[in-house]
Amino acid sequence: MSKIAFVFPGQGAQAVGMGKDVYEAVDASRAIIDSADAALGFALSDIIFNGPEEKLKQTANTQPALLAVSIALLEALKDRGIKPDFVAGHSLGEYSALVAAGSLSFADAVRTVRARGEFMEQAVPSGQGAMAAVLGAEREALAALCASVSADAGSVELANVNCPGQIVVSGTAAGVQGVVERGKEAGAKRVIPLEVSGPFHSSLMKPAAEKLAEVLSNVQVNDAAVPVIANVTAKPVTAAEEIRSLLTEQVYSPVLWEDSVKYLIEQGVDTFVEIGSGTVLAGLIKKIDKSVTIISINSLEALKAVAL
Repeated sequence: MSKIAFVFPGQGAQAVGMGKDVYEAVDASRAIIDSADAALGFALSDIIFNGPEEKLKQTANTQPALLAVSIALLEALKDRGIKPDFVAGHSLGEYSALVAAGSLSFADAVRTVRARGEFMEQAVPSGQGAMAAVLGAEREALAALCASVSADAGSVELANVNCPGQIVVSGTAAGVQGVVERGKEAGAKRVIPLEVSGPFHSSLMKPAAEKLAEVLSNVQVNDAAVPVIANVTAKPVTAAEEIRSLLTEQVYSPVLWEDSVKYLIEQGVDTFVEIGSGTVLAGLIKKIDKSVTIISINSLEALKAVAL
Protein backbone atom coordinates (compact mmCIF):
# COMPACT_ATOMS: atom_id res chain seq x y z
CA MET A 1 0.00 0.00 0.00
CA SER A 2 1.39 3.39 -0.96
CA LYS A 3 2.39 5.76 1.83
CA ILE A 4 3.22 9.46 2.03
CA ALA A 5 6.11 11.17 3.81
CA PHE A 6 6.28 14.93 4.43
CA VAL A 7 9.89 16.12 4.30
CA PHE A 8 11.26 19.52 5.28
CA PRO A 9 14.44 21.27 4.07
CA GLY A 10 17.30 22.65 6.14
CA GLN A 11 19.91 25.36 5.79
CA GLY A 12 20.93 26.15 2.22
CA ALA A 13 17.35 26.15 0.92
CA GLN A 14 16.69 29.78 1.93
CA ALA A 15 15.96 32.56 -0.57
CA VAL A 16 14.92 36.17 -0.03
CA GLY A 17 11.19 36.46 -0.73
CA MET A 18 10.40 32.82 0.06
CA GLY A 19 6.86 32.31 1.31
CA LYS A 20 5.69 35.83 0.48
CA ASP A 21 3.05 34.69 -2.01
CA VAL A 22 1.46 32.29 0.46
CA TYR A 23 1.71 34.88 3.26
CA GLU A 24 -0.28 37.33 1.16
CA ALA A 25 -2.88 34.80 -0.03
CA VAL A 26 -3.56 32.40 2.87
CA ASP A 27 -4.75 33.58 6.29
CA ALA A 28 -3.39 30.54 8.15
CA SER A 29 0.05 31.02 6.56
CA ARG A 30 0.09 34.72 7.44
CA ALA A 31 -0.80 33.85 11.04
CA ILE A 32 2.22 31.50 11.27
CA ILE A 33 4.76 34.05 10.06
CA ASP A 34 3.21 36.82 12.17
CA SER A 35 3.42 34.53 15.19
CA ALA A 36 7.13 33.94 14.46
CA ASP A 37 7.68 37.71 14.67
CA ALA A 38 5.76 37.78 17.95
CA ALA A 39 7.62 34.78 19.43
CA LEU A 40 11.05 36.23 18.58
CA GLY A 41 10.29 39.86 19.36
CA PHE A 42 11.56 41.22 16.04
CA ALA A 43 10.43 41.32 12.42
CA LEU A 44 11.79 38.03 11.08
CA SER A 45 9.23 38.42 8.28
CA ASP A 46 11.04 41.53 7.04
CA ILE A 47 14.32 39.57 6.73
CA ILE A 48 12.51 36.68 4.99
CA PHE A 49 10.70 38.84 2.45
CA ASN A 50 13.15 41.71 1.92
CA GLY A 51 16.57 40.47 2.99
CA PRO A 52 19.25 41.54 2.49
CA GLU A 53 20.55 38.09 1.58
CA GLU A 54 23.58 38.47 3.89
CA LYS A 55 21.24 38.96 6.85
CA LEU A 56 19.03 36.01 5.87
CA LYS A 57 22.15 33.82 5.51
CA GLN A 58 23.18 34.40 9.14
CA THR A 59 22.52 31.04 10.80
CA ALA A 60 20.53 32.54 13.68
CA ASN A 61 18.15 34.10 11.12
CA THR A 62 18.20 31.32 8.52
CA GLN A 63 17.00 28.63 10.90
CA PRO A 64 13.81 30.31 12.19
CA ALA A 65 13.14 31.74 8.70
CA LEU A 66 13.14 28.32 7.01
CA LEU A 67 11.06 26.81 9.81
CA ALA A 68 8.48 29.62 9.55
CA VAL A 69 8.15 29.28 5.77
CA SER A 70 7.87 25.47 5.92
CA ILE A 71 5.12 25.64 8.53
CA ALA A 72 3.33 28.46 6.67
CA LEU A 73 3.25 26.23 3.57
CA LEU A 74 2.17 23.24 5.67
CA GLU A 75 -0.76 25.27 7.03
CA ALA A 76 -1.78 26.18 3.48
CA LEU A 77 -1.66 22.49 2.52
CA LYS A 78 -3.91 21.40 5.39
CA ASP A 79 -7.18 22.10 3.62
CA ARG A 80 -6.22 19.51 0.99
CA GLY A 81 -6.74 16.81 3.61
CA ILE A 82 -3.42 15.08 2.83
CA LYS A 83 -2.11 13.20 5.88
CA PRO A 84 1.47 11.92 6.10
CA ASP A 85 2.33 8.42 7.29
CA PHE A 86 5.79 9.65 8.28
CA VAL A 87 7.63 12.97 8.58
CA ALA A 88 11.33 13.81 8.34
CA GLY A 89 13.50 16.88 7.98
CA HIS A 90 17.08 17.58 6.97
CA SER A 91 19.00 18.94 9.97
CA LEU A 92 17.09 22.13 10.90
CA GLY A 93 14.14 20.67 8.94
CA GLU A 94 13.70 18.08 11.69
CA TYR A 95 12.14 20.86 13.81
CA SER A 96 9.59 21.53 11.04
CA ALA A 97 8.85 17.79 10.99
CA LEU A 98 8.33 17.79 14.77
CA VAL A 99 5.90 20.71 14.52
CA ALA A 100 4.05 18.82 11.76
CA ALA A 101 3.89 15.74 14.01
CA GLY A 102 2.52 17.73 16.97
CA SER A 103 5.63 17.14 19.08
CA LEU A 104 6.63 20.83 19.33
CA SER A 105 4.47 23.95 19.24
CA PHE A 106 5.43 26.35 16.46
CA ALA A 107 6.27 29.15 18.91
CA ASP A 108 8.56 26.89 20.96
CA ALA A 109 10.20 25.52 17.81
CA VAL A 110 10.91 28.96 16.34
CA ARG A 111 12.45 30.22 19.61
CA THR A 112 14.48 27.02 19.97
CA VAL A 113 15.93 27.12 16.45
CA ARG A 114 16.79 30.81 16.85
CA ALA A 115 18.81 29.83 19.95
CA ARG A 116 20.22 26.77 18.13
CA GLY A 117 21.48 29.01 15.33
CA GLU A 118 23.10 31.41 17.81
CA PHE A 119 24.77 28.55 19.71
CA MET A 120 26.07 27.00 16.46
CA GLU A 121 27.54 30.35 15.37
CA GLN A 122 29.21 30.84 18.75
CA ALA A 123 30.60 27.30 19.16
CA VAL A 124 33.71 27.74 17.02
CA PRO A 125 35.51 31.06 16.37
CA SER A 126 35.11 32.30 12.79
CA GLY A 127 37.63 30.79 10.37
CA GLN A 128 38.58 27.87 12.64
CA GLY A 129 35.94 25.46 11.31
CA ALA A 130 34.82 24.54 7.80
CA MET A 131 32.66 22.21 5.72
CA ALA A 132 33.02 20.79 2.20
CA ALA A 133 30.84 18.76 -0.17
CA VAL A 134 32.55 15.61 -1.42
CA LEU A 135 31.20 14.33 -4.74
CA GLY A 136 31.71 10.80 -6.00
CA ALA A 137 33.28 9.14 -2.95
CA GLU A 138 31.95 6.01 -1.22
CA ARG A 139 30.94 6.51 2.40
CA GLU A 140 33.33 3.94 3.90
CA ALA A 141 36.31 5.19 1.89
CA LEU A 142 35.58 8.79 2.84
CA ALA A 143 35.20 7.89 6.53
CA ALA A 144 38.60 6.19 6.38
CA LEU A 145 40.14 9.26 4.72
CA CYS A 146 38.62 11.51 7.40
CA ALA A 147 40.20 9.32 10.10
CA SER A 148 43.59 9.56 8.36
CA VAL A 149 43.36 13.34 7.90
CA SER A 150 42.16 13.78 11.50
CA ALA A 151 45.30 12.00 12.74
CA ASP A 152 47.59 14.13 10.54
CA ALA A 153 46.08 17.60 10.13
CA GLY A 154 43.03 18.26 12.30
CA SER A 155 39.66 16.71 13.05
CA VAL A 156 37.22 16.19 10.17
CA GLU A 157 34.12 13.97 10.09
CA LEU A 158 31.18 12.96 7.91
CA ALA A 159 28.44 15.54 8.53
CA ASN A 160 25.64 15.02 5.96
CA VAL A 161 25.22 11.68 4.18
CA ASN A 162 22.88 13.17 1.58
CA CYS A 163 22.64 10.69 -1.28
CA PRO A 164 24.90 8.35 -3.26
CA GLY A 165 27.92 10.37 -4.34
CA GLN A 166 27.20 13.42 -2.20
CA ILE A 167 28.54 13.59 1.35
CA VAL A 168 29.41 16.72 3.32
CA VAL A 169 32.38 16.69 5.70
CA SER A 170 32.83 19.05 8.64
CA GLY A 171 35.57 19.88 11.12
CA THR A 172 38.57 22.10 11.69
CA ALA A 173 39.66 24.33 8.80
CA ALA A 174 42.90 22.31 8.51
CA GLY A 175 41.05 18.99 8.60
CA VAL A 176 38.59 20.00 5.88
CA GLN A 177 41.43 21.38 3.78
CA GLY A 178 43.13 17.99 4.13
CA VAL A 179 40.05 16.31 2.61
CA VAL A 180 39.99 18.95 -0.17
CA GLU A 181 43.61 18.08 -1.00
CA ARG A 182 43.37 14.30 -0.58
CA GLY A 183 39.78 13.64 -1.71
CA LYS A 184 40.87 11.59 -4.73
CA GLU A 185 42.27 8.97 -2.33
CA ALA A 186 38.64 8.20 -1.35
CA GLY A 187 37.46 8.22 -4.99
CA ALA A 188 36.12 11.78 -4.91
CA LYS A 189 35.62 13.45 -8.28
CA ARG A 190 35.35 16.90 -6.68
CA VAL A 191 35.55 18.43 -3.21
CA ILE A 192 33.81 21.80 -2.92
CA PRO A 193 34.38 24.02 0.16
CA LEU A 194 31.04 25.36 1.43
CA GLU A 195 30.19 28.89 2.53
CA VAL A 196 29.06 28.22 6.09
CA SER A 197 29.52 29.98 9.40
CA GLY A 198 30.75 26.91 11.26
CA PRO A 199 31.58 23.18 11.24
CA PHE A 200 28.01 21.95 11.67
CA HIS A 201 27.25 18.32 12.59
CA SER A 202 30.78 17.69 13.84
CA SER A 203 32.07 17.03 17.36
CA LEU A 204 33.24 20.68 17.42
CA MET A 205 29.54 21.52 17.91
CA LYS A 206 29.35 19.81 21.33
CA PRO A 207 29.45 23.17 23.19
CA ALA A 208 26.39 24.26 21.15
CA ALA A 209 24.66 20.96 21.94
CA GLU A 210 25.17 21.46 25.68
CA LYS A 211 23.56 24.91 25.53
CA LEU A 212 20.74 23.59 23.34
CA ALA A 213 20.08 20.78 25.85
CA GLU A 214 19.46 23.45 28.51
CA VAL A 215 16.96 25.25 26.27
CA LEU A 216 15.20 22.00 25.33
CA SER A 217 14.89 21.00 29.00
CA ASN A 218 12.49 23.94 29.41
CA VAL A 219 10.47 23.24 26.23
CA GLN A 220 7.26 21.22 26.19
CA VAL A 221 7.94 18.18 23.98
CA ASN A 222 4.98 15.91 23.27
CA ASP A 223 4.92 12.38 21.90
CA ALA A 224 4.74 12.64 18.10
CA ALA A 225 1.37 11.81 16.52
CA VAL A 226 3.16 10.62 13.36
CA PRO A 227 6.52 8.76 13.35
CA VAL A 228 9.43 11.16 12.85
CA ILE A 229 12.53 9.73 11.15
CA ALA A 230 15.42 11.04 13.24
CA ASN A 231 18.54 12.37 11.50
CA VAL A 232 20.81 10.73 14.08
CA THR A 233 19.45 7.17 13.75
CA ALA A 234 17.49 7.13 10.45
CA LYS A 235 14.80 5.31 12.45
CA PRO A 236 11.30 6.36 13.59
CA VAL A 237 10.82 8.07 16.94
CA THR A 238 7.60 9.12 18.69
CA ALA A 239 8.51 9.25 22.41
CA ALA A 240 8.94 12.80 23.75
CA GLU A 241 12.05 12.17 25.87
CA GLU A 242 13.80 10.33 23.04
CA ILE A 243 12.99 13.21 20.69
CA ARG A 244 14.47 15.70 23.18
CA SER A 245 17.77 13.79 23.53
CA LEU A 246 18.07 13.13 19.77
CA LEU A 247 17.70 16.87 19.02
CA THR A 248 20.68 17.54 21.29
CA GLU A 249 22.74 14.76 19.67
CA GLN A 250 21.77 15.93 16.19
CA VAL A 251 23.84 19.13 16.50
CA TYR A 252 27.15 17.21 16.57
CA SER A 253 26.14 14.00 14.74
CA PRO A 254 25.97 13.24 11.02
CA VAL A 255 22.64 13.74 9.25
CA LEU A 256 21.81 10.29 7.85
CA TRP A 257 19.54 11.56 5.09
CA GLU A 258 20.22 8.83 2.53
CA ASP A 259 19.56 6.16 5.19
CA SER A 260 16.37 7.96 6.29
CA VAL A 261 14.96 8.06 2.75
CA LYS A 262 15.86 4.41 2.15
CA TYR A 263 14.15 3.45 5.42
CA LEU A 264 10.99 5.32 4.38
CA ILE A 265 10.94 3.58 0.99
CA GLU A 266 11.35 0.20 2.76
CA GLN A 267 8.26 1.09 4.82
CA GLY A 268 6.22 1.55 1.64
CA VAL A 269 6.59 5.30 1.11
CA ASP A 270 6.30 6.02 -2.61
CA THR A 271 5.35 9.72 -2.42
CA PHE A 272 7.52 12.39 -0.81
CA VAL A 273 6.02 15.84 -0.30
CA GLU A 274 8.79 18.41 0.22
CA ILE A 275 7.37 21.37 2.14
CA GLY A 276 9.45 24.54 2.26
CA SER A 277 11.74 26.75 0.22
CA GLY A 278 13.50 25.36 -2.84
CA THR A 279 13.81 21.82 -4.20
CA VAL A 280 17.00 20.62 -2.47
CA LEU A 281 15.44 17.50 -0.98
CA ALA A 282 13.68 16.56 -4.22
CA GLY A 283 17.08 16.48 -5.91
CA LEU A 284 18.61 14.29 -3.20
CA ILE A 285 15.66 11.88 -3.06
CA LYS A 286 15.72 11.43 -6.86
CA LYS A 287 19.39 10.41 -6.61
CA ILE A 288 18.48 7.83 -3.95
CA ASP A 289 15.52 6.32 -5.85
CA LYS A 290 14.27 7.59 -9.22
CA SER A 291 11.05 5.59 -9.01
CA VAL A 292 9.36 7.53 -6.18
CA THR A 293 7.02 10.48 -6.67
CA ILE A 294 8.29 13.80 -5.30
CA ILE A 295 6.15 16.91 -4.99
CA SER A 296 7.80 20.17 -3.90
CA ILE A 297 5.42 22.58 -2.14
CA ASN A 298 7.48 25.78 -2.22
CA SER A 299 5.05 28.42 -3.51
CA LEU A 300 1.38 29.34 -3.89
CA GLU A 301 1.53 28.10 -7.49
CA ALA A 302 2.89 24.72 -6.35
CA LEU A 303 0.13 24.46 -3.74
CA LYS A 304 -2.54 25.10 -6.38
CA ALA A 305 -1.09 22.33 -8.57
CA VAL A 306 -1.19 19.67 -5.84
CA ALA A 307 -3.13 16.60 -6.87
CA LEU A 308 -2.75 13.68 -4.48
